[in-house]
Amino acid sequence: MGKGQGHEPTQLDRRAGRAMNRPANLLGANLRGAALMSAAMAAFICNDALMKQITQSLPLPQAMVLRGLVALAGLLLVAAWRRPWAGLRLRGRDLHLLGWRSLAEIGSTLTYLTALAHMPLANLVAILQALPLAVALTAALVLSEPLGRRHLLVILVGFAGVLLIVRPGPQGYDLWALLGVATVGLVVLRDLSTRAMSAAVPSLVVAIAAAAVVTLAGALLSLGTGWVRPAPVTLVQIAGAGALLVVGYLSIVAAMRAGEVARIAPYRYTALVWGLGLGWFVFGEWPEPLAWAGAALIVGAGLYGYRLSGRPA
Repeated sequence: MGKGQGHEPTQLDRRAGRAMNRPANLLGANLRGAALMSAAMAAFICNDALMKQITQSLPLPQAMVLRGLVALAGLLLVAAWRRPWAGLRLRGRDLHLLGWRSLAEIGSTLTYLTALAHMPLANLVAILQALPLAVALTAALVLSEPLGRRHLLVILVGFAGVLLIVRPGPQGYDLWALLGVATVGLVVLRDLSTRAMSAAVPSLVVAIAAAAVVTLAGALLSLGTGWVRPAPVTLVQIAGAGALLVVGYLSIVAAMRAGEVARIAPYRYTALVWGLGLGWFVFGEWPEPLAWAGAALIVGAGLYGYRLSGRPA
């Protein structure tokens, strides 16, 4: 957990979103969904900004553990109210998919937070906006989902934007930006595993499992890095980061259930606005012209992809 784009909704979430088909209520539902998606992106990027600060004073594994414990406590409180596991029976296929998803969650958290500690927030957030394009391409290659020529061209334009941010040159690629690209690949595996799960697996159970495995992975890795006594302000930041993860998760699930997915999903790109604002205000970072151009290509390609397909590109 911790990426600025949240979790891929399960079949149950998407089914609930498609059920909203009354024209009289649709506009209000879409506006609600857009507000919730924007709130989710704000929560995720604010969490990222806090983690960027936290990892300046704490080892990354320790930060993962402490934030994970806060997030896990919040999710379990919500679960105690909603009781998502009532009657839940995970079948072999779902368990297998959950295992792959958990490995991808651990890997993507490590690559993302490592990159976040070493590169501008806005640049990393921009790279992550290529995720819907990467999911569409992988689904076409692996799952044989249809992909038209125009859609393929849109994906190539988006990936060209990623290259502008990674900045290949005589000195090679930006290593930390490449970790951001690796994060996209791992999140694709995570999201496609989630998409393939049966509708019987509630999203809240998936989120709790993700928080648990990332926290456990951080605990194991911390055996090699040791622990540092956190300053009081760092503890406050950790509590805030964990709480923001829970808020972001609940908001994005509610958004996907509020109205039409094709109308709501483009608001995920508000994450870039938050990344730019917080990067400048908190860290004094401002993207270079090439990064601006790359971000524009990624967002433009993503928005046009939504228009082409009526669903996430």
